[in-house]
Amino acid sequence: MEFLGFTVDVAALTSNAVSLAIKIALAILIFVVGRWLAKKAVTFSHGIMLRSHLDDTVANFLGRMLYGVLLVVVVLAALSKVGVQTTSVVAILGGAAVAIGLSLKDQLSNFAAGIMIVTFRPFVRGDYVQISSYTGTVTEITLINTHLTTINNHDIIIPNSDITTSAVTNYTALPNRRVDITVGIGYDADIKTAKNVMLSLAKNNPMAFTDPEPIVRVTNLGDNSVDLTLNVWTTNDDWWTMQCDLLEQFKHALDDEKIEIPFPQRSVHVKGLDQMINQMGQSQKLPMDKD
Repeated sequence: MEFLGFTVDVAALTSNAVSLAIKIALAILIFVVGRWLAKKAVTFSHGIMLRSHLDDTVANFLGRMLYGVLLVVVVLAALSKVGVQTTSVVAILGGAAVAIGLSLKDQLSNFAAGIMIVTFRPFVRGDYVQISSYTGTVTEITLINTHLTTINNHDIIIPNSDITTSAVTNYTALPNRRVDITVGIGYDADIKTAKNVMLSLAKNNPMAFTDPEPIVRVTNLGDNSVDLTLNVWTTNDDWWTMQCDLLEQFKHALDDEKIEIPFPQRSVHVKGLDQMINQMGQSQKLPMDKD
């Protein structure tokens, strides 16, 4: 068959068109079925991650990442079925991934640290922690940073990579906590009386544990005072309240017993002071000259 001066092989065109249509149909089928399988795989893996007690935030993120990877594989498989050379596409995607990784290396470090935090759980939301020099209640844990709320209602945002490379003190990880109160008394005060006062108040406090029972020890002979330290156990919820109550009660009770809580003092010695006083006294006794 001739068309506009060109010989057209209708049979070849028909065969090629049918072949291309079949390839396109197969590519579409691969894409539809592959996407369906990818969703099923993500749902199945998400359930496994949740059953393994992985944090829901991480499970959702990993599920979306897995779905993205599977979808890229499905698209490449569909394109290859049509006849598109996917080698160059893979190379371009690899180069883009490297470039993105280099530009976001700090964020990727925080992300990896976030995975470790939500996996190993050194703390959870609601814990009262100290991270480096920051102390507060954990209000939010993301894959990039962690939020702390201080007692004066300041929101502190700490990168996760800083958390994994520093010491973390979790004050509420265990149900019980010890209150340590140190009180200094004068050297002329009766140590036994002061210890009995502190022990009696601690034992009568309804928030204090009886096992282990409270104890008071002499912990230091300082420059200005004898230091007595009370150790008494309570729950984490009552720790702050009981410490404040006991401090106030100790002050009133020690005042009632006439036991002084001394403040820092210094004794100053001036060399030659006696000689200076004698010289001043002698000068005052000299008779005044008369004109």
